[in-house]
Amino acid sequence: MSILLSSTIEDATLDKTVLNHAVFLPMENVIQSYPWGSKSSLSELFNIANTNREPQAELWMGSHPNGCSMVGFNSEQRDLASVIDFNSSAMLGARVAAQSAGLPFLFKVLCAENALSIQVHPSKERAQLGFAEEEEKGIPLDAFNRNYKDPNHKPELVYALTPYTAMNGFRHIPEIIQLFERLDSKVLKPLVDDFAKMPNSQGLRNFFEQVLSLGGDVKDAAIQELLKFTVDNDSPLNTQIQALANQYPNDIGLFAPFILNVLTLEPGEAMYLDAETPHAYIQGTALEIMANSDNVLRAGLTNKYLDVEELVSCTKFIETSRDSILLNPLHDQGMLHYPVPVEDFRFSILMNPTELHVDVEGAEILFALEAPIYLEHHNGERCRIEKGRSVFIPAYTQKYEVSCCGRVARAYY
Repeated sequence: MSILLSSTIEDATLDKTVLNHAVFLPMENVIQSYPWGSKSSLSELFNIANTNREPQAELWMGSHPNGCSMVGFNSEQRDLASVIDFNSSAMLGARVAAQSAGLPFLFKVLCAENALSIQVHPSKERAQLGFAEEEEKGIPLDAFNRNYKDPNHKPELVYALTPYTAMNGFRHIPEIIQLFERLDSKVLKPLVDDFAKMPNSQGLRNFFEQVLSLGGDVKDAAIQELLKFTVDNDSPLNTQIQALANQYPNDIGLFAPFILNVLTLEPGEAMYLDAETPHAYIQGTALEIMANSDNVLRAGLTNKYLDVEELVSCTKFIETSRDSILLNPLHDQGMLHYPVPVEDFRFSILMNPTELHVDVEGAEILFALEAPIYLEHHNGERCRIEKGRSVFIPAYTQKYEVSCCGRVARAYY
């Protein structure tokens, strides 16, 4: 099907260029088999086969070079990045194409059987500076001690598909001090006493950095005190620490549940994870949308590189409440819009849409959560996307109609 795209289309600069491909591009997506992934979640939720019984950690939808989706283009399967490059102004819209080398977001299904590392993502300004510094030093992108893989920030939104346990942001300072005073660690007592004398942002920064910097016999002794306390004092939080200890024995990140908020999202709940905020995913399956970046500074629950000094310099030491973490969607004609304070992406859930008209401002990805999606364009093109599958919709599509007997996830900008 040929579509004539002209300068009358907002943000398009194709002037009499004819593209011989469709407005709906069904996607074939990469599954990342990281060790912490679930062997059953994708098959149970979306009937995605796992014949080798491997951990299926993340299903990636987007143009990221480490896991680029494939789409039909000019009667052949091509990677989405090259399709976007064919004419980025048409695919993304001229404004986004001028600012981004590709799709500005990465959309995922994330299936955590075990916990991911505690991590912080830098601000865009710090990422640009850090990336330039490491490039100047000649540190290879794949080096163990490389902090910055690109010059971008990585804010994230998570939408729970199952009960989804995570850590996100610092607890209230009096609560942190109280938890460590109950622990009554002889090793940590000087640090806790100093924190209690300075119960503010600077005190939190000092305490966090000092705990992460523990090493050798001192670290071992502190962790042993923690584990004895959690065994002797039964509570959901202490049980969680014991479970993490089975996954990451003798890891300094075992203290994190006493410092960070631990919460479980119920299916259909969402939260935002800002740059410069420590967080970790513990268990569950969720949709995740993020800026297209791979910058991660780690603070524990990992065998990967820890740069405590750099991590602390990229962290905002502010208290965070659960109410501020959860996102309250805006309801609009059967759509739930989840507000985020960044321009890299937007996220909505379409609730059982019936011939719903959607205006397209930029490239989009739709994912079928519960039932097939039926799409129709005013040029007569129709498309069916099965449950657990996704479709890329270029910016030049302008508008389309969608129907589904279930929820549809929409990632866009």
